[in-house]
Amino acid sequence: MMGQIKKTQELVKKAQEELKNISETSESGAGLVKATVNGKKEVISIEINDSIINKKDKKITQDLIVAAINKAIKDVDFKSKEYIKSKTKDIIPDIPGFDIGNIFKWFKRIRE
Repeated sequence: MMGQIKKTQELVKKAQEELKNISETSESGAGLVKATVNGKKEVISIEINDSIINKKDKKITQDLIVAAINKAIKDVDFKSKEYIKSKTKDIIPDIPGFDIGNIFKWFKRIRE
């Protein structure tokens, strides 16, 4: 049992490290603003269409950036969970409603 837990911890740790290689780009304002986020929920890039860069559009530009980033984070969160799930499928059963993120918290608690 402990060997299985250790193996699971190692697989989960490796999968978490590999999350930086997963990315998701989302857009807002019909493509006027694009944000790319990696699986570690770090913003990689922001692209703003030249047509909206001026002082009078500052507020809308800021709002579009926020919307694009929030959507990218939400989308990459789903993608990351699916990736971790695929890496641990042979060890952790696919239980409907089971959030793999909770197992990380559990492992952290038992190690403390």
